[in-house]
Amino acid sequence: MKPVMLSVYGAETVCASCVNMPTAKDTYEWLEAALKRKYPNQPFEMQYIDIYEPPDNEHAKELAEKIRNDEYFYPLVLVEDKIVGEGNPKLKDVYEEMEKHGYTENR
Repeated sequence: MKPVMLSVYGAETVCASCVNMPTAKDTYEWLEAALKRKYPNQPFEMQYIDIYEPPDNEHAKELAEKIRNDEYFYPLVLVEDKIVGEGNPKLKDVYEEMEKHGYTENR
């Protein structure tokens, strides 16, 4: 099984509509810990993308621009290239998408 890539887009400051929610970096760390517990010994990759300094990649730049233009709230969470959450992402939605890629819960 090829490791899935999870991307978390965000910024140092909290989204204006997300005042009492965790920062994008906190969301990244929380997701990473939750996924490692749920899918032990099933590798996945994660990347944090700053919306003000996206990598030199057209897809990342386009998404970062859409977030800056308020088309999406951040943190924006993707599994591969599918958006699974924005603003206050739900673990259940992330888990469902991971399982579509072959990940199975630790039982």
